[in-house]
Amino acid sequence: MIRFDQYLERKASFMASRSQLDKCSKVLLGIPMDSTTSFRPGTRHAPYRVREVSEALEEYSVYQDCSLDDIAFYDAGDLIIPYGNVKESLQRIEQVAEAFLLLDKKIFSIGGEHLVSYPIIKAYQRQYPSLCVIQMDAHADLREEYLGETLSHATVMRRVLECIGDKNLFQLGIRSGTREEFQYAARKSNLYINRFFDTVDEIKNTIQDRPVYISLDIDVLDPAFAPGTGTTEAGGITSRELLRTLHALADLNVVGFDMVEISPPYDQGDNTSILGAKMIREALLAY
Repeated sequence: MIRFDQYLERKASFMASRSQLDKCSKVLLGIPMDSTTSFRPGTRHAPYRVREVSEALEEYSVYQDCSLDDIAFYDAGDLIIPYGNVKESLQRIEQVAEAFLLLDKKIFSIGGEHLVSYPIIKAYQRQYPSLCVIQMDAHADLREEYLGETLSHATVMRRVLECIGDKNLFQLGIRSGTREEFQYAARKSNLYINRFFDTVDEIKNTIQDRPVYISLDIDVLDPAFAPGTGTTEAGGITSRELLRTLHALADLNVVGFDMVEISPPYDQGDNTSILGAKMIREALLAY
């Protein structure tokens, strides 16, 4: 197993995080990879900014009547990314994720572009062969390739499906994609077009007690609530609906969580980053 400090650095810490890894069952990991974003770059700045603005929030969640002070989580800092080298970046992400999983830690990560989910899910699938993935997103992300590349934030869920197997992907909030993506989804995934909270009971009944990984792309929200992202898509959900859904999914056996595609350079008043910090707080407490 690799040494954790080989590829990790800490520039800021999330509020209420603990200083000793061995005392914590949950790990927060920043992944500032921004190599394949296709419209507006900038997601590499999200892990630092989300941590920095977390101080604007309370440790206590009124929704869950629980505080970050009541749980033990370790902020591992950011993965050191060799910018421009997608293959090496993905290998490092997968290695570090696997190392934490071998220590029986549950990973909560902050991207970075959505492609960072793929190597983490690969590591999780080896630990949990019956893994399911819930994707919350505006975009299907099921292209076979994008601009000639098979590894892209536009192809990430295609690669995830190839890893976890047909019908083990549940896609919520999707409202954008190519005709071919939707045809592929009809055969291979569980795609809920422009649907969100009303899918929860159906998903719970299908997954039951199987291990679940949740991947949250911030652009599932309407741009009015999350303007700081690379590829905004009108017609999304509200922040209240997202919170309600994250809480409702807590009944599942959630083994990992990521939040991706926040792009601070396009944010307004840090609204998206602060919202992202709140979602991380709620996920840490719920799962």
